[in-house]
Amino acid sequence: MISQTISTIIGGVIIHHKTRLISFFLILMFICYPSLACTNFIVTKGASVDGSVFVAHSNDGFGAGVVGPAVENEMTEMIYVPPADHPPGSMRAVRYDPNSGSDEPSGEKTLETDLVAYIPEVSHTYGYYTGSYGIVNEHQLMLAECTDYTKVQPSFDKNKSIFYSSELSNIAAERTTTARDAVKLIGSLIDTYGFYGTGETLPIADPNEAWVIEISGGTPDGKGGLWVAQKIPDGTVFVAANTFRIRDVDPNNPDILYSKNLFPSAIANGWYSPSQGKLDWLKVVSGGEYSHPYYSLSRIWSIYNRVAPSLNLSPFVSDTYTRDYPFSVKPDKPLNLSDAFSLYRDHYEGTVFDLTKGEAAGPFGNPYRWRGTFDAHDLLYPGEIKPGSWPRPISETFTGYSYVIQGRSWLSDPVGCVVWFGFGPQSETVYMPFYAGGTAVPPSFVGTNRTEFNRSSAYWTFNFVANWATINYRLISADIKEAQQKIEKSEQEKQSEIEKKAVTILQTNGTAACSEYLTNYSLTNSQKVQSDWWNLSDSLVAKYSNLMVTNLSTGSSTNVGYPDWWLEKTGYQYGPRIYDYQGLEKTQGLVYVNKTVNATPGNELMYIKTTQKTGDISKKY
Repeated sequence: MISQTISTIIGGVIIHHKTRLISFFLILMFICYPSLACTNFIVTKGASVDGSVFVAHSNDGFGAGVVGPAVENEMTEMIYVPPADHPPGSMRAVRYDPNSGSDEPSGEKTLETDLVAYIPEVSHTYGYYTGSYGIVNEHQLMLAECTDYTKVQPSFDKNKSIFYSSELSNIAAERTTTARDAVKLIGSLIDTYGFYGTGETLPIADPNEAWVIEISGGTPDGKGGLWVAQKIPDGTVFVAANTFRIRDVDPNNPDILYSKNLFPSAIANGWYSPSQGKLDWLKVVSGGEYSHPYYSLSRIWSIYNRVAPSLNLSPFVSDTYTRDYPFSVKPDKPLNLSDAFSLYRDHYEGTVFDLTKGEAAGPFGNPYRWRGTFDAHDLLYPGEIKPGSWPRPISETFTGYSYVIQGRSWLSDPVGCVVWFGFGPQSETVYMPFYAGGTAVPPSFVGTNRTEFNRSSAYWTFNFVANWATINYRLISADIKEAQQKIEKSEQEKQSEIEKKAVTILQTNGTAACSEYLTNYSLTNSQKVQSDWWNLSDSLVAKYSNLMVTNLSTGSSTNVGYPDWWLEKTGYQYGPRIYDYQGLEKTQGLVYVNKTVNATPGNELMYIKTTQKTGDISKKY
């Protein structure tokens, strides 16, 4: 550690402090508030069954943020931005993103729409879908994002730090057609105009190649930003989950790109010395995981363990900078679209982190948790031991939306790329297809308002079911999964027919006609799915009301009750089952025996004391 006092620019403020690592992190704890976080992955074409590329992203947070060309009160929506031609001398607005420091649902927000800078516009921009970050453009450029902790998180400054990841990904979608070009453009924008806010990971792919670019503040002069990009080897699966994934920055590796100021800045900040060998990007610029140990690494492990169990990766590591999990892994068998959906619907079932087990899951295996006092997403500094924490699953109750993009090189761009988009937690949503050649989304996808229940909102369509499932998750989730699989199977079965017709229209009538056909299909399908899901919602309300399960065909009801272990844990055996209730309450160590017995009237308590401390109900008193 460096012991001398230096000046560090953090959040636009010069702070004088001892640069001991723990002191540095303690300062950051009070000024940096990261997002609720996201999980994303890429399946390269050589790792899929048919040569598709899959890019997946979950937007796990709420609140204000940049959505396309504007700052919105809610970033839980998807919109379409059409292609456009721009006259010479045009300027593009780059808006401050209030989500750049936090999207905590309880955080106080201000839109601050007056915070805006400008860069020269290009003559033509591509059409694309976007949410809180760019999603996909008309040329099958596919994007994802997750937030990471960094040692320095500068503030927006229209003179030297104007870019956050949201606008970087949008501009990449507007101006590039390949992943490599997108990475280069993003890097050049950071170098020229600067970066502010949290650290960011942006996985980017086209139908042939996949890259990931990671971004941090940390330049000594407060201008520009630091970034590294690495190509994802074909035939592998890559995962990111709120901690940087790029490690050694090797100048001689043609599959790694980085900002020219990276090494000088790291050295000047005292974060790195050439004598240490290769620059470890994660270790140099980041504090690693945040909130608590395994917050990020358990998600990375879970996906890698599921796609490549032969690697026998341990769920346990020594610290946040572990190298136990590779940058990417080769799956044991190629993955298809349903596999990609399944990777997102994970609560660590059957593993050491299983959220459907134990007392906290309740009697019905609810994997979702109210956040504990110490589950806030602040910085975890070395040596800190919080009083407690919950595991952080991949499918989370606070997921606003998620998607899996399918890109295919053998099909023309309008038809070849599909965004499978769903609102709410991944396990309780339905993924609906929107083609890259489409030009619209349903009105229900826009204007989300979490403070007002609205049956016309796609967000509420799926979020209502997800919340209702918590009444009895084990039973209701089975109904949800059945309906979910039926719809998604039908959608996938229609793909071949829809795409064959779209290709014919493209060849005979041109791009505009093809786009109209694909748009109409996506809109009609999504509206039907939402209608079907509200029908499911209504049936679930009727079926599982009043703590009973009702057969909707016959009208008969069943009291499913609680499992035996739950009855014992909750003191069911100490309920008023005999008249000497006070005596029963004073008796220690009773167990639940799950059987009615008979004793001599007046001797009920003695019988219980004699036989029900061990569960032996064969005796007669």
